[in-house]
Amino acid sequence: MVKQSFPPVLPTLPRILILGSLPGDLSLAQQQYYAHPQNRFWKVLFRLFEKDFSPDYGARMRLLHTHGIALWDVCASAIRPGSMDTAITDVIPNAIDRLLTENPSIQSVFFNGQKAQKLFDKHFHKEEHLHYITLPSTSPANAQFSLDRLIQHWQIIKG
Repeated sequence: MVKQSFPPVLPTLPRILILGSLPGDLSLAQQQYYAHPQNRFWKVLFRLFEKDFSPDYGARMRLLHTHGIALWDVCASAIRPGSMDTAITDVIPNAIDRLLTENPSIQSVFFNGQKAQKLFDKHFHKEEHLHYITLPSTSPANAQFSLDRLIQHWQIIKG
């Protein structure tokens, strides 16, 4: 029931940080961020940056690095039966404050969904020099947002 997150994806001189809550079961099994085929995270990013979608994890990592996007989760570990964010308890947060201090090139923090933002707010204070924006979750549980509607909201990460 205790689940652990992955190390951050950290390009050279990242300009933004995208924070999720905690990897889901399929992501944990595959050791890949957003591995569930119904999660729209990668589809959104590939469309935003006008690239052909790739299921290859290496191509996905290159997309993040090319665009200066760091990726991590708020939870270093937590108890969560299944993959639903609503079931997360007993959170031990990642060292996001240290990551931000060690990477002063990061100007904006984007939360992939309200749960990530609420977990962050519970464990950290927001730095005045950073922009914090909560985006609609790319999770399949957020069925009220179509892919096109997600892309409209996520456009802001392009700067």
